[in-house]
Amino acid sequence: MWISSRMRPAPPTADADLGVTTIAGKEAGVLTRGEVRNLPVYSPGGYAWAPENGAEVLVIKGGPGGAEQCVVGTRQERTEEERAAGGDLRPGEVRITGPGGSAIYLKADGSVDIRGFLTINGIAYAPCTCGEGI
Repeated sequence: MWISSRMRPAPPTADADLGVTTIAGKEAGVLTRGEVRNLPVYSPGGYAWAPENGAEVLVIKGGPGGAEQCVVGTRQERTEEERAAGGDLRPGEVRITGPGGSAIYLKADGSVDIRGFLTINGIAYAPCTCGEGI
């Protein structure tokens, strides 16, 4: 009888937590229930991302007792233009956003919308004016 009173189930642990980055970069520091440093950052294939300081990020826990952790992403947010137009991404569309309002939209109709200052091989893009004025 005394053994059964000493046997308690292990306290439940969360498999994921929402945290705030305290150290930016590809090995981030995140504050969830306590600060954890040197967490690897994972992104979808072909996409590289380094969270900024103060960003809300999702931390996935694994391994024994949730000891192995990694940062996997941030909450998706709509831009001001999308809010004004009432638009969201349609299924299959991709939006890559960066600081300062720059963005690349890969749309379902096959078009690509680039927002921001465009450079090609480090040179500012200027549309061709070939044949104008002839």
